[in-house]
Amino acid sequence: MSENTVLRDLFDRWESVWHEGRFELVPECVGPHYIRHDEAGDRTVTREAYAAEIAKVQADRPGIRVVVYDHSFEGNRAWFRFAFKWTDPATGESRTRAGMQSYRTEEGKLVETWLSMQPLGSTWADTPQEHWTSPSATK
Repeated sequence: MSENTVLRDLFDRWESVWHEGRFELVPECVGPHYIRHDEAGDRTVTREAYAAEIAKVQADRPGIRVVVYDHSFEGNRAWFRFAFKWTDPATGESRTRAGMQSYRTEEGKLVETWLSMQPLGSTWADTPQEHWTSPSATK
């Protein structure tokens, strides 16, 4: 199986975790320890702790979607240009926040990520992909 196929399969499962709440897939997607470089700083979390973080994001922002605009897979690395989209439960207003995220994998699992987010209300002007691993509309 090619490296790109392994990454595509991984991110197809990871999309199911985020969009369908399939937390039983987390052990197949995330290494035992996940190094994160994000707005909370540099930290290492267990896969269970990270699954709990995702569950909290979903509880705080019901119906949140991760909409991907472009991505690339190369070797054991992947990056995504994406936006979070959700409805504010208090006001009913649509919210967005654009970002870029790159990943390092080992043995087909996420082990490290770098995340850079734009301000609340940001988005990308082009058309998003149907799924995280669909061909990009910008290529």
